[in-house]
Amino acid sequence: MNEFKTLLSSKVSAINSDLEMAFEQNLDTPEVIIEAMKYSLFAGGKRLRPILMMETCRALEGDVELIKPLAMGIEMIHTYSLIHDDLPAMDNDDLRRGKATNHKVYGDAMAILAGDGLLNYAAETMLAGAHNLSGDTLVNYLNAMKSIMGAAGIRGMIGGQVADMLSENKIIDLDEMNYIHLHKTAALLEACVQSGCIIAGAEPATQGRLISYSHRIGLAFQIVDDILDIEGDEVDLGKPIGSDEKNHKSTFVSLYGLEASKIRVTELETEAIELLKPIGPRTAFLSQLATYICRRRK
Repeated sequence: MNEFKTLLSSKVSAINSDLEMAFEQNLDTPEVIIEAMKYSLFAGGKRLRPILMMETCRALEGDVELIKPLAMGIEMIHTYSLIHDDLPAMDNDDLRRGKATNHKVYGDAMAILAGDGLLNYAAETMLAGAHNLSGDTLVNYLNAMKSIMGAAGIRGMIGGQVADMLSENKIIDLDEMNYIHLHKTAALLEACVQSGCIIAGAEPATQGRLISYSHRIGLAFQIVDDILDIEGDEVDLGKPIGSDEKNHKSTFVSLYGLEASKIRVTELETEAIELLKPIGPRTAFLSQLATYICRRRK
């Protein structure tokens, strides 16, 4: 696992360099909005989504350079969602990735605009990647982008966030819980995998296996978050623990208990890895990524 973490760290550094380059041009806007956008974007994220997208494409022998603008875009989208999620009107959190949340530094209004700016700039960045493409390559690229934007919208992440907010102060059942997790968290992970498959021209059976894999790691990611919200270390997490209880949210842990939640994560890890095996040895990194997600402590 140490060797994997070293490799993962190198991939994070490469993505950070690409994201820095995206902000090197003159964007002709008040400096404070760029500062606020970059404050959260470069606050030390794990970059799991762009890595998942690029490594899916690489495992299927697709063009990783072609998919880079999509990978940058999905990280901007993810970051915008965190900025908005932390706002007083939503989770009202003071810490994110070990730093003061965006609205605590720049105020509520600028934080909202920073999130809006990242969402819009994600679309611009992804569309810029379509320049000079033609034929099937262009069609595939735009279909991958459509998958990302759909997953970020009302049928995906936003829909899941709405369902999550509506579940506050309520006891919900497993179907509702799974809906929240699959939409709020797993939808973007699925879009990462689907985009990699589209760019690489994966066969339907392979794409189906990888999408099922993304559902497993997406559910596991959220259940681990629920577990860490109870027994995690605030210093390691970089954010307060007990947030779910504070906001009176039903979680997998509150419904089924800590031990059952841990067992479910182990099951999801095993299922995710088994789904990859028929695809072949090039999925080794994705297999290790599933283990990393399921066993993380932050």
